Amino acid sequence: MNATTRRRTSERGYSLIEMLVVVGIVGVVTAMAVSTSLGASRLLGDARGIKNQLSLSRMQAAANFTKARLYVDLIARTYRIQTWQTTPIPAWVTQGGTSHLSSMAVFGFGAVAAPPTGTQATIAQAPVCTDDAGAAIANTACILFNSRGIPVDASGAPTAVYAIYVTDGSDVFGTTVSATSIVQLWKFNPNAPQPWIVQ
Repeated sequence: MNATTRRRTSERGYSLIEMLVVVGIVGVVTAMAVSTSLGASRLLGDARGIKNQLSLSRMQAAANFTKARLYVDLIARTYRIQTWQTTPIPAWVTQGGTSHLSSMAVFGFGAVAAPPTGTQATIAQAPVCTDDAGAAIANTACILFNSRGIPVDASGAPTAVYAIYVTDGSDVFGTTVSATSIVQLWKFNPNAPQPWIVQ
């Protein structure tokens, strides 16, 4: 090959097909990054929504001087605030609407084996909810507050071991409530010295 032919070959540059392949690869990588980022943002939004509704449940209990709870349907992936009414018939009444988790989120903690420090002894969703007659409702989780806004167990004794966890299969968030009614949002980071970090 002589010098003239070599120069013409190097001046040609990239073909249209080579350019399209590069643009396609960049597009796929960008789409994956955006999808991952949007999924993480949605899960964080779900976790914040649960924290806000839990705080509102506590305030509803204290403001209305009645029991209130955050009712979580683990299968339907929904949650809502309910308050206890005594008249005309004693019953749990939903306040406001029902909130749904985003499309990739579920209630759970995946492979995470330990709860946030200073909360539960072992990681678990809050206990099951009960119906108006006091019977357990399968596939639910409830955090119950007494009329002073303090988290209590089914017998009415104060407790500090309730939590609601959400995951998208990658990230895990937990919302906990302390015996002094402090509601906290946590994110699990397996690479941190303390894996649960308050948000």
